Amino acid sequence: MSTLTITAADVNKLRTITGAGMMDCKKALVEANGDFDAAIDLLRKKGQKVAANRSDREASEGLIIAKTSADGKKGVLIVLNCETDFVAKNADFGTVANTILDAALANNPASIDDLRAMNYTGTSLTIADKITEEIGKIGEKIELSQYSVVNAEKVFCYNHPGNKLAAVVGFNKATTEEIAKDVAMQVAAMAPVSVDEKSVPEEIKLKEIEIGKELAINEGKPAEMAEKIALGRLNKFFKESTLLNQEFIKDSKISVSQYLKASDKDLTVVDFKRAALG
Repeated sequence: MSTLTITAADVNKLRTITGAGMMDCKKALVEANGDFDAAIDLLRKKGQKVAANRSDREASEGLIIAKTSADGKKGVLIVLNCETDFVAKNADFGTVANTILDAALANNPASIDDLRAMNYTGTSLTIADKITEEIGKIGEKIELSQYSVVNAEKVFCYNHPGNKLAAVVGFNKATTEEIAKDVAMQVAAMAPVSVDEKSVPEEIKLKEIEIGKELAINEGKPAEMAEKIALGRLNKFFKESTLLNQEFIKDSKISVSQYLKASDKDLTVVDFKRAALG
């Protein structure tokens, strides 16, 4: 029977994701048998404060770009990954990424597989074949890893300088570019998990309650009080991790929802997408 080896690189990776100490990370990985998601949950149950958003950690290098349609009612975001920053900064790589984005925006494929199967503009190749061709030329793994779409009455795309972070936000009605950009930058900076508490996936709510219970018990609270304490922590999670309930980054005295309603009492966010490298 083989023995699992936890490498220094594994420990450092978990430390980068969570901000927890090296020994805590190593113990968590050993206990979780090398499973990073399980190790993150173990750290949280032991009271370690770690990032709520974990979806970005597998990305290495590449470009993230987002763009709105001409009528401002649709936004598309793609992530084209590569192995090194040197390749990501190459003009040809950028051309490929932007050509894929424009094709997605123009043709509205239903899924990332449909996007990969589409024609790469100006060639007889599919997008998947074009990526394979680029792999052969560059000698690095290249992968189209994300394709996201937001449809709404008003859509705004924010591309952070360097194209390693982008956000697309959909509003229920027209608003100013300043307000739309402020909220898109909020999404980019604060990585909310959903628009509001109602839209948080049930599995995330249940996981937060489970973690809250175990944390309360580990802190010495009576078991009969653990669920009530866990629900209180869930409300704190909603405030910190749902977009409309988050503190507004430009004025911590108000929430994002309050910021929107100060301009228009009916204005709200209906959807958003975000991606980040690193």
